[in-house]
Amino acid sequence: MPGALPLLHRQISLSAALDDDDNVLQELSYPQRRVDFYTCRVEEVKDWISGSFNVCIPVVIDGQDGRTSKKVLMRFPLPYRVGESQQPGNSDEKIRCEAATYIWTRQNCPSISIPQLWGFAFAQGPCFTAIQHTSIFSRLKWYLHRVLSPLFGLKTGYLLLDHVGSSDAVMLSESWDRLRHDRKRRANLFRGLSQIILSLAQFPFDRIGSLTIDNHGIVKLTNRPITLRLHHLENESVPTNMDRDLVYSTNDSYYMDLLSYHDSRLRHVPNSIRDKADGEAQLSTLTIMRALLPHFSCRKHRRGPFIMTLTDLHQSNLFVDSDWNIKSLVDLEWTCSRPVEMLHPPYWLTSRGVDQLYEGEHLDAFSEIHAEFMEVFDQEEQNRSQAGKKILGLASIMRRGWATGSFWYFHALETPKGLYNIFLDHIQPRYSKLDDAGMVEFERTVSPYWTPDIQTFLDGKLKEKEIYEGHLRDAFSVAQEEHPT
Repeated sequence: MPGALPLLHRQISLSAALDDDDNVLQELSYPQRRVDFYTCRVEEVKDWISGSFNVCIPVVIDGQDGRTSKKVLMRFPLPYRVGESQQPGNSDEKIRCEAATYIWTRQNCPSISIPQLWGFAFAQGPCFTAIQHTSIFSRLKWYLHRVLSPLFGLKTGYLLLDHVGSSDAVMLSESWDRLRHDRKRRANLFRGLSQIILSLAQFPFDRIGSLTIDNHGIVKLTNRPITLRLHHLENESVPTNMDRDLVYSTNDSYYMDLLSYHDSRLRHVPNSIRDKADGEAQLSTLTIMRALLPHFSCRKHRRGPFIMTLTDLHQSNLFVDSDWNIKSLVDLEWTCSRPVEMLHPPYWLTSRGVDQLYEGEHLDAFSEIHAEFMEVFDQEEQNRSQAGKKILGLASIMRRGWATGSFWYFHALETPKGLYNIFLDHIQPRYSKLDDAGMVEFERTVSPYWTPDIQTFLDGKLKEKEIYEGHLRDAFSVAQEEHPT
């Protein structure tokens, strides 16, 4: 049996696969499916930029009439990562929402530096470009049909965006670990992030959802709020029960649907429950999370305001100069209108996952950096108020969220694999401090309220896990037969 099999960005051994909470059997199919998607074999495939949910192909348009050349990116959603097979239309949904967000941001938030959107096309629909871009877009369409025509056989849409990056603008991720302890650079970064957040928030919406663009070029907020987690779950054949035209007028209805993601994941992911004790722990946590919702959701904000929020903001989406002044924000995917109480400083400010901020030095370090961010954010919001611009009091809302623990509650809602640890470390202790034996008894007592006849459910899940592990071992065995060491 081979020591390891390839995933998209790493190798994994059988023992690690069996111990992984993700559906590794599904992830083992991604490398070959990526090869299938890349079969057009453009000459510079080595220069393609492959992300988790997209592939970007650099294209250089030669200048004419003495003008300099133009470098753009053709950005394709990866159908095998966004649930296209399981939910046909997800790829187009992603493109429509991202294109609409670029257009809306360019029109309403000109102070936010984002790549120029030259045009876009849908698999099941027309191509679009602004009138002033027709010349370059026509040339790009010729290039697409001549050089990348095999991709059209895959019936996938795309975005055409400026290529961002230069000697004075590089991804924050390239210097983050090395320079994140520099307080001056952090202040510049926090100021830029605060300005972006406040700029997006100056136009509140009356609904929770995502912007989309229809076949007539009309941008409107009529799409379900798509996030990375939504498409990831649908890609794993987990029903989310969220129609594409579903928008929410109240925050609690949205929160309850987020909790239902967790229920659906437990029911439909074959290795979601490791054993009886793990099942009781997860089911009791979901039961209590529902009961605690009124404690963390402010009724004052039940019907809004809802603000445009970058739900997948991370270091590789920000281009900065050497002093960490933000030069460009890229990748507006997964941006949607959400409740103001879900807005918080980025959890990654100390380079740890949100479910890794344990009590003690890690939490203390994050608390300190959280306060540092909020000081800058508060000042930027005051500056906007003094300039006569409308503000929503976001600094006070975010501080309240940190004080009451809603920071942890809402992050738990969005972290299916990390919900239990976040609950155990940051939510449960606010109500009752239990030792290990007390926690086991608590979970055994509460878990039956998740569903009637819980034992039948748990027995079925353990059988599913056994079958899943058998298929996983078979996958490694087949690989060994095909490629013996």
